[in-house]
Amino acid sequence: MLLGARARAFAPCGAARPAVPTRVAGHARPQPRWRPRAAAAAGDAPGADGSLALFSPSKLNLFLRVVRRRDDGYHDLASLFHVIDLGDNMTFRVLPPGAAADVLVCSDPTIPHDDSNLVIKALKLFRAKTGRAECFEVTLDKRVPHGAGLGGGSGNAATTLYAANALTGRPASNAELLEWSGAIGSDISVFFSTGAAYCTGRGEVVEDVAPPLPLDTRLLLVKPPVGLSTPAIFKALDLGRRSDADPRALLAGMAAAGRADPALVVNDLEQPAFDSLPALAALKARLAEEVGGRFDSVFMTGSGSTIVCVGDDAPPGWLAEGEYSDMFVSPARLITRAGADTWYAPARQHTEGAPAGAAAAAAAV
Repeated sequence: MLLGARARAFAPCGAARPAVPTRVAGHARPQPRWRPRAAAAAGDAPGADGSLALFSPSKLNLFLRVVRRRDDGYHDLASLFHVIDLGDNMTFRVLPPGAAADVLVCSDPTIPHDDSNLVIKALKLFRAKTGRAECFEVTLDKRVPHGAGLGGGSGNAATTLYAANALTGRPASNAELLEWSGAIGSDISVFFSTGAAYCTGRGEVVEDVAPPLPLDTRLLLVKPPVGLSTPAIFKALDLGRRSDADPRALLAGMAAAGRADPALVVNDLEQPAFDSLPALAALKARLAEEVGGRFDSVFMTGSGSTIVCVGDDAPPGWLAEGEYSDMFVSPARLITRAGADTWYAPARQHTEGAPAGAAAAAAAV
């Protein structure tokens, strides 16, 4: 059912249920019911109506190495993630006692609203792990494109876990939210870092690192209208065509250089993405050849299809041409958060996701 341009969906919640057991060394160990630790931080306090409004960020992979294909079909990665200020706006409210379902209201009716949505999965996970019974209403104003390699849905899930925890007296620690989040998605955990993180495993093993680039580094994101399926890209990966760069050496090199040198922004998933979508390889090449070397580096993030340009955020004029005018184009900045009890905020005010033609025209003024 649509409410104006927004789609509304309901997911059952209801009474508190027993804590889900965790299997340790072959034995089922029930998890404790958590006690509240502290109220929401001042910067993330609910409004007078009890609602909590939060910015839901996205992320970049400044490099992404595929270490190996595991026996279970997943891949072990080593990647330098950074949270960015392209994001969605989310509002959360605890529903009155007796509510039987979570309510999700989204500005994008093409986004799934059933149990496959990561927001709904996050709420169910939170209740299962903490034993809390509250149902929530979530309003999601969507700006981050999907199929982009930007982790917009993962950011929504992380923001949801953070908000549910804040609105119920913080029964879980940041470390617990990070650990739990890996059960519903590989990229969610990074948002529980301070913003820059070296991630391994499926992406759920998170090591905080100092931001490798200045936070005011100008970024330009360019995404064609077609998205790419992450499972399909991993399936098409040719392990024999990967980079042989040592991930730790890439991390140390970027930290030492303080810039995104082209030799350091390695992404092993460019090969299957470019094989699947040759026009994406052509887009990267044209951006990299931009007159005057205005970009320090140009690379694909995640499994695509977003191309990241580092060093300038003004779109080239040719992006206004007909074959490019339907692309998603946005400036962005790297962001961090102050600590476990605060969430992310955009680095500055800007309009995300202008059509390429409009963005290029504005840059030329």
